[in-house]
Amino acid sequence: MTNHRTGTREEWLAARIELLASEKELTRRSDELARQRQELPWVAVEKDYSFETEAGSASLADLFRGRSQLLIYHFMFGPEYTGGCPVCSTIADGFSGSVVHLENHDVSMMAVSRAPLDHIQAYKERMGWTFPWASSLGSDFNFDFNVSVTEDQQRRGGTDYNYRPVEPAVDEPDSGGFVGQIAAMTGTDVLTYTRERPGMSAFALDGGVVYHTYSAHARGLDAVWAMYPWFDRAPKGRNENGPWFRRRDEY
Repeated sequence: MTNHRTGTREEWLAARIELLASEKELTRRSDELARQRQELPWVAVEKDYSFETEAGSASLADLFRGRSQLLIYHFMFGPEYTGGCPVCSTIADGFSGSVVHLENHDVSMMAVSRAPLDHIQAYKERMGWTFPWASSLGSDFNFDFNVSVTEDQQRRGGTDYNYRPVEPAVDEPDSGGFVGQIAAMTGTDVLTYTRERPGMSAFALDGGVVYHTYSAHARGLDAVWAMYPWFDRAPKGRNENGPWFRRRDEY
């Protein structure tokens, strides 16, 4: 028996029209935010980064693959992980279908992780994904873009994530909580798991120079998590209680 408010079709329609005004306001605000993102200053990337891809070693400029724009998803898959982060995996489930459209509109898109390339390829095959995915192992790329920290940095604190300082990690974090359960799914403990962080970054290639144009982290990634806009329109919303989701082949 539902305990949710019920009503007539006429009452529903009146409430829906009122909600529509708020939705249109949010859409216009979202359009304005997109414009503001595009107006951020571009910062030249002066360091040389090396990646391993299916086609061999590559520079950051090579990842553009002949296009002028590049979107990178910072996929949490550390060298010690036995599999990719299940949270990132649910986000990445929506990538393969989008890549072809992005590539035909001058935008390359790929994931980057610190796991060795052979681990990435094996996991990618397991998940049935086709989007490009590179390894940044041995490069400063993840550290410079604040999506990885060393064990020493983790214990000392003072690093930034989502444009805020991060406190030193506790020696014995709760392994039974949400993060502990997710860490266990990657075959690691909490400290090892949280040395990787999720995010996305955008780059432009102009005149042979690579520019960093935008990055987002934490809930800034909600917009690229394809299932959440659907849940937000479902009768019970996200209805989350702990890490309910699994990798697509683990349900």
